Amino acid sequence: MSEETRTENSQEELSEILRVRREKLDALREAGRDPFVETRFVRSAWSSEIKGDYEAFENKTVSAAGRIMSKRGMGKAIFCHIKDDRGQIQLYVRSDAVSEQEFADFRKYDIGDIIGVSGYVFKTKTGEISIHVESVKLLSKSLRPLPEKFHGMTNVELKYRQRYVDLIMSDESRRNFEIRSKFVSYVRRFLEGRGYMEVETPVLNTISGGATARPFITHHNALDIDLYLRIATELPLKRLIVGGIERVYELGRIFRNEGMDTRHNPEFTTVELYQAYADYHDMMDLFEELLSGAAKEILGTYEVEWQGEKISLAPGWPRLTMADAVKQYLGVDFMSIEGDAEAVEAAKAAGADMDGVEPTWGHALYECYDQLVEDKIIQPTFIMDHPVDVSPLAKRSPRDPRLTERFELFICRSEMGNAFSELNDPIDQKQRFQKQVELRAKGDDEAGMMDTDFINALEYGMPPTGGLGIGIDRCVMLLTGSDSIRDVILFPTMKPLES
Repeated sequence: MSEETRTENSQEELSEILRVRREKLDALREAGRDPFVETRFVRSAWSSEIKGDYEAFENKTVSAAGRIMSKRGMGKAIFCHIKDDRGQIQLYVRSDAVSEQEFADFRKYDIGDIIGVSGYVFKTKTGEISIHVESVKLLSKSLRPLPEKFHGMTNVELKYRQRYVDLIMSDESRRNFEIRSKFVSYVRRFLEGRGYMEVETPVLNTISGGATARPFITHHNALDIDLYLRIATELPLKRLIVGGIERVYELGRIFRNEGMDTRHNPEFTTVELYQAYADYHDMMDLFEELLSGAAKEILGTYEVEWQGEKISLAPGWPRLTMADAVKQYLGVDFMSIEGDAEAVEAAKAAGADMDGVEPTWGHALYECYDQLVEDKIIQPTFIMDHPVDVSPLAKRSPRDPRLTERFELFICRSEMGNAFSELNDPIDQKQRFQKQVELRAKGDDEAGMMDTDFINALEYGMPPTGGLGIGIDRCVMLLTGSDSIRDVILFPTMKPLES
């Protein structure tokens, strides 16, 4: 049978199912038993409570509610499983235990229908904890069939478009988002326990800044100005450090008008935090403690598997300068190279593509790491001391002015977070902004803009400060073992289907 014929048959079968289910609804409405007029059901117990403490519930009457996930009839008795927010439990419905009308209606209920029942808890002959139903009510009619039980949603793209169905069918997807919720809660408790204040800063900005990225642009009609969806929360948060809030953080959505792949979505979630009188070493300590602690609390272990690799999140992660990483993996000693031209030639000789890259020592070092070394980093490793050319907001290293006190944490070839000893010299900051403006004038629409108000804030004086940005989605991918960012974002960005 051809694929086209199979599709046509499948569509015909679906149309028939939709017709039959609507006819069942019409019949209920004509009989005065419209399920959609129900507004409330009082539940006394969830499935997991009953199954987790059977002795306390045995022979006790309970009220339970959920979605029918399976159903099989045996003459005057029907078994089914309902799924609630906390698991599944079996129901046993006998014709002599409920009213004649209830049993007749129940026989016609479909997989996916949502019901409320009352009955006593018991064990079947096979030992399965169940509810012997004494009353049953239809609370919502499912007009579309669920995917076939044993295969779930086999169309990966469809599960991202119809997350509601994916969550019904897949306990694994449900677990991913439970872990995400626990991780976000852990991050808040971790930071608040260390004296950080949570704040909210604007999503709409008149200037795109705080990172190197292409922004989304929208227009405000009343003011007749273009606005940018934020690509980072950095600059507003550092203004608050100037204002005297010495430990501050924001957890929220970031928007970048860039490509999409298994590790990138146009909108994603970060936590960005700043601490006065701290540096990037303090941020490394904090990040390691946060992520390893989250794994231990949420998963009960430091050991995880991700992207086919076994990862240990046990504290004590290596700290390696970018130059040392390049020397270790490529054998190129950038610290002994002084001139830009020599550095570019060394990068090319190592195999880096320098076409379209600014021909400087810093860019040559960065491209060698980014193109040739990054994919070799598997275990948690802090890559420190990035070139100033690619770090417009980080403080220069006192050991070498070509470098900054910046690190990124890499795990299994993926960047998990970015941190600086923050630049608090307004003169240096203005010069770096100016360089970004020049790049933008040359056509680089990812380059930053001149933020004169931020320069003004720095001129009032900002204390030495450590800053850290963490990708929430990447961390959840790690903790859940998910290979795609779409598996940990409830509603990932998708191209609309053609009508």
